Amino acid sequence: MFHVTCYMIFNVPQFIDIEDKIVGPLTAKQLGWLAAGAVVLLLLYGLLDKSAFILSAIIVAAISGALAFYKPYNQPLIKFIISSILFVTRPKMYIWRRTQEKVQKTTAKNQATTPAIGRKKFDAQRVADVSRLLDHPNH
Repeated sequence: MFHVTCYMIFNVPQFIDIEDKIVGPLTAKQLGWLAAGAVVLLLLYGLLDKSAFILSAIIVAAISGALAFYKPYNQPLIKFIISSILFVTRPKMYIWRRTQEKVQKTTAKNQATTPAIGRKKFDAQRVADVSRLLDHPNH
């Protein structure tokens, strides 16, 4: 009889936490934010006069550049902004109130599935013996 061993070789990705570069040093998300800023600038160019366009172009370029490149606490700026808004708008304290129906289900389930377990009783001599064993394990 012949024994055939077959080994399959797979390439395991090394840097899975680094985003792929699409155009030069830019990732797809960065390119998307910059493209969105360019579209907004193109629309503003058609709608505004020259001085208003320059002022708004500086603001739009700063916002789209920050969304593309700035990472506070090593997370994307848009995620940081959304988390900040949710933190401000949501209540700061959560009070858990158990409904009576859940209490009854939990109590019935615990009584049905778990046997009664008694507590072990230790006297002072047993505690001293265990303590001595832990302090001097070679004796």
